Amino acid sequence: MPASHSLNRRRIVACVWDFDKTLIPGYMQEPLFRRYKVDGKQFWKEVNELPKIYGDRGVHVSPDTVYLNHLLSYIKNGPLKGLRNSILRELGAELPFYPGLPDFFKELTEFTKSEAAYRKHDIQLEHYIISTGLAEMIRGSKIAPEVDGVFGCEFIEAPLAPYYLKQNELEIPMDFEISQIGVMVDNTIKTRYIFEINKGSNKNPDISVNAKMLPEDRRVPMENMIYIADGPSDVPVFSVVRRNGGKTFAVYDPERESEFLQNDQLLQDGRVDSYGPADYTQTSQTHRWLKMQVRRICDRLVEEGEAALALRVKKPPQHLHPPERPATNLPPEDEQKELFE
Repeated sequence: MPASHSLNRRRIVACVWDFDKTLIPGYMQEPLFRRYKVDGKQFWKEVNELPKIYGDRGVHVSPDTVYLNHLLSYIKNGPLKGLRNSILRELGAELPFYPGLPDFFKELTEFTKSEAAYRKHDIQLEHYIISTGLAEMIRGSKIAPEVDGVFGCEFIEAPLAPYYLKQNELEIPMDFEISQIGVMVDNTIKTRYIFEINKGSNKNPDISVNAKMLPEDRRVPMENMIYIADGPSDVPVFSVVRRNGGKTFAVYDPERESEFLQNDQLLQDGRVDSYGPADYTQTSQTHRWLKMQVRRICDRLVEEGEAALALRVKKPPQHLHPPERPATNLPPEDEQKELFE
């Protein structure tokens, strides 16, 4: 029996989700553009041109995250002036979700608590979101209460000035406005957060994501993970999770034939285990497939736990009694008769 099957170890199942076009239709920045009356199509057109423009100048930029710097340009130059993290969180409440959400998150979490065998073995399900979008908007959305962790892009307001360590008293700037990038997440960096969840770095800051750890010491084994995302940009994470025994699932907008074909190609290429429409209602294929996989993982954990129990816990010693003498069928007078014959 592998050492990973400890009798006293909490067994955790993790559903790890992309956000844009996986949980919501389109991109999360739409409420932001509406609030500030910014033409979203124009913004994204500019973003798509930036890698080539900067490349012609001899500067390489990441296509996945160059939009963050362009947002800062919009703040600095006026269209998004005064934007703060609190506003992003407020705007997150306006995000529309695909059918069945956030109820489906809650249903999966409660499912592991409803089965007696799962409770016996302390099986718990956690939800994580890993996104190249804005973490504060996700934290402000209606799905946030059902989520155990959010990994996304972060902004800094009022950054500290040069030589701040030499100052006895720090000046407190009165004009709080987003002005620097704190965390930048692209589709490759997403794999880092998969390993943070795997090793438990997100729960215990003393554990480095780069630390070498035995499989039995990792908080969420990869085979206990399901990664759900919308397409080809998530191939690096699909590959990491699937290669290490986890399950992968791609979703598509039912109204877009191109997305359906794209996801089918991912299946043919062995990138995902299955795919389905971005519909999380109870009768949908996506709902049924994901819940089935959660059940299979939980059932496996129960089997492993029972096997470990049988192997490691021996029956306690019992008091031993001498065997009883067999009773005779002869009457007492017959026994006496035999003595004198």
